[in-house]
Amino acid sequence: MNLFIDDERFPPSNGQTWHVVRSTAEAIEYVSKKGVPDLISFDHDLGGEDTAIKFVHWLIDRDLERPGFIGRNFRFIIHSQNPVGASNIEKLLSGYLRFRLQEGRL
Repeated sequence: MNLFIDDERFPPSNGQTWHVVRSTAEAIEYVSKKGVPDLISFDHDLGGEDTAIKFVHWLIDRDLERPGFIGRNFRFIIHSQNPVGASNIEKLLSGYLRFRLQEGRL
C-alpha cells in the first residue's frame, strides 16, 4: 500500500493501490498503525496551518528513535504545486536518507 498525503486531490489511477490521508494527523495515525509504506506521495499544503513538512519531521524523529522505522525500500515523490514547500520536503527527507545511509542506520 502506498500513502498519498493531500487535502484535496486524489492519487493517479495508475494501477497502484493508494491510501489517502488529508492531514498530518491522519498521516501520523496511519503510519503509527500500519507502518511506513514503501512509497509516499506528498502535497505540501494541507489546509490552514497544516503542512506535510510537519509529518516529515515526525517521520524522521521516529526513525532516529527506532532505526529502521523507515524501511530500506522507502521512496517518496512530491506532487505539491507549492515549489518552495516541495523543495523543503525534498531537501529535508533526501538529506536525512543520505545521512542515514552514510551512518549505516538502516
